[in-house]
Amino acid sequence: MAKFIIRPATPDDVDVIFDLIGQLAVYEKLAHLVTGDADMLREALFGAHPASEVVLAIEAGSPVGFALFYSTFSTFLCRKGMHLEDLFVLPEKRGHGYGKALLKHVAALATQRQCGRLEWSVLDWNAPSIAFYDSIGGVCMKEWLLYRMTHDRFSGFAKS
Repeated sequence: MAKFIIRPATPDDVDVIFDLIGQLAVYEKLAHLVTGDADMLREALFGAHPASEVVLAIEAGSPVGFALFYSTFSTFLCRKGMHLEDLFVLPEKRGHGYGKALLKHVAALATQRQCGRLEWSVLDWNAPSIAFYDSIGGVCMKEWLLYRMTHDRFSGFAKS
């Protein structure tokens, strides 16, 4: 692994982050679900009410991966938590420690912020990622099912 740094993203990084998100969507076979754009991402990350944060792994001045995460809260713990929404490393850079370094960085931030939990999701077919998460001590919460409503559904539900 070449020498690299992990640093917080800045507004100047939005186009790069959006490109990496696109590559992640292709990898996850979900590119058809990408409906946002770089301007929306810029507002979400750096607008008046930031929704999440991003850190980038940079090698020789070029991004090789990113982690996007946001705060959560546990009523049982009465403490904030952190949710890792996306962890992505360029395919040609995988297996060299970048993903682990990004996740360690996020874990350190969660520790500094006194979070009670660090959580994430993984697609059930993504065996390499599942093996990685198992190898670092992640615990699959098999008894929990993820539910989701998209905007059209929760908007309609709210009006019903």
